[in-house]
Amino acid sequence: MRTALLAVLLVPAALAQPTTSAWPEIRAERIARLLPEAMDRAEVDAWLILCRENDNDPMARHVGCENAGGEAAFLFFRTDDGLSPIAVSPAGEATALGELGVHDRVIEIERGAGVWPSVVALFDEHAPEAVAINRGSTPIADGLSSTQYERMQAGLGDWMDRTVSAERLISEWLAVKTPAEVEIMREAAALTARWQEEAYAAAVPGVTTDRDIADFLEARMAEAGVGDGWAPDQNPAVNSGRDRGHSHPTDRVIQPGDFIQTDFGIRVGDMWVTDIQRFAYVLAPGETEPPAEALARWEAAKRGSRAAFEAMRPGARGVDVDLAQRAVMREDGSLPVMWSTGHPVGYWAHDSGPSLGGGQEGRTPSGRQLDVLRPGMTFAFDGFHAWPLEGDDTKTISVEEMVVITDDGAEWLVPPQEDLILIPSR
Repeated sequence: MRTALLAVLLVPAALAQPTTSAWPEIRAERIARLLPEAMDRAEVDAWLILCRENDNDPMARHVGCENAGGEAAFLFFRTDDGLSPIAVSPAGEATALGELGVHDRVIEIERGAGVWPSVVALFDEHAPEAVAINRGSTPIADGLSSTQYERMQAGLGDWMDRTVSAERLISEWLAVKTPAEVEIMREAAALTARWQEEAYAAAVPGVTTDRDIADFLEARMAEAGVGDGWAPDQNPAVNSGRDRGHSHPTDRVIQPGDFIQTDFGIRVGDMWVTDIQRFAYVLAPGETEPPAEALARWEAAKRGSRAAFEAMRPGARGVDVDLAQRAVMREDGSLPVMWSTGHPVGYWAHDSGPSLGGGQEGRTPSGRQLDVLRPGMTFAFDGFHAWPLEGDDTKTISVEEMVVITDDGAEWLVPPQEDLILIPSR
């Protein structure tokens, strides 16, 4: 049934998408324009990144060391007129690094010689007060392996005393996207939402399973040549039953009265990702609209979404957005929801930047939840409404949208879902 459903309903997409050719120019702009500002906000004078083959730092592609072979060091020094990017690389790869043009200087060392004498000489030359290194509490900022860190300690000597976590720097830098990146993400978001609507249009109550809906979307991705927004086993996450969190789709057959949640993201240009949820309701035979209770739950989730949207503006803290939605949830009688209202999205589905959370019952906001929103930041966020099912089970509407922060507030990347998508019984 699954194969037949896809064969009948899929049509050639012939979709244009950004390619990796867009990234070098965007990366150069990000380094020249956004990185100095991020270093100032993070109060660091230098950033040191170690790169290597096969198990590279999460920041590798962002700083131009995605093709490292032997261990190489990449440094960014804050200067009066901007930035001085310098690479220290073994012979061979150093030639290609120079051709990329990402770094003002490429210092070539003999293979097997080690980067540390050159790195120390650069520190002696630039005399930074605070050197950011990639150790932190978030995976994106925790790129140094234990062995690399041990070698760094031995190689830097007294300079090690001036090292600080790069977590703040990375968050400040990655969270803001350029206008070109926002447009790429806007186009990708439109595909993500549209394909979910098409998948629901193909569904047949009593026949189609959650897995069938996921297969439909996976086929669309393959047809268009785009990648997964996160782990393929859980993308898309389709769930017509009780809450299951981030999980794989099952063979549960959709039935009248079901709310269907699809959490779906794609990767375009091998760089930028989306994260959007769309909700559908399965009508009973003869129904033309959902029962009043189902509609009330949908409208409550939408009110929570819009309250969060209105709270998203430059200078607001992540927790302020979360609290704005939770006030609406209490008014509408929603069960408490453990998840944060939203998160940064861009290079990863859960990107670096302010967390739209911290307002959950019994929690004290801290860390990224207290970070402020800035123009150019992109977020995915949910509109929540949850209610009890039998036993300890719950069901949550969490319609997820994507926005960019502007000078005046927030702007939808694609029009938000206003109405439940209805699946008629046939």
